[in-house]
Amino acid sequence: MISGLLKLILGFVLAIAVLLGSGLTVALYFVNRTAVPPEKPLFANDNPPPKPKSEQPKATPAKSTSTSKPKPTPKATPTEKPKTLPPGAYKATITWPQGLSIRDKPGLDASSIGGVAANKTVIILEESQDKNWQKIRVEDTEQEGWVKAGNTKKVEE
Repeated sequence: MISGLLKLILGFVLAIAVLLGSGLTVALYFVNRTAVPPEKPLFANDNPPPKPKSEQPKATPAKSTSTSKPKPTPKATPTEKPKTLPPGAYKATITWPQGLSIRDKPGLDASSIGGVAANKTVIILEESQDKNWQKIRVEDTEQEGWVKAGNTKKVEE
């Protein structure tokens, strides 16, 4: 009678220990799976990451010729003057790590017309009446549109 009762109690204790152990193992597995952030997606308009020096093509030395030809002298090329900023405009960089969507008008309901990557230099042209949106021009592409305010940092020149 007593040995049967001990076997019953030991059976319950072992069953509970197995259930707790397997439940804890499954919980830790899923916690560890969700703790790893996914890779950043690459889009067509993203700049490719710089290649490591080992992958860059090596320069080959030019072969010299024994014939003496006069070398052309370089001509002075006119340099472009840096574009002046409109009155009240200033340069800024994008601080949002994922980049920003450029919209055709200020507001969340406006349609997206492009995007700008993080750490990209833009020109802030104006701000909306409520100061929640900024009209920008991307320096490289000359694309203009509206982005949410607070995601840029003024560049000190």
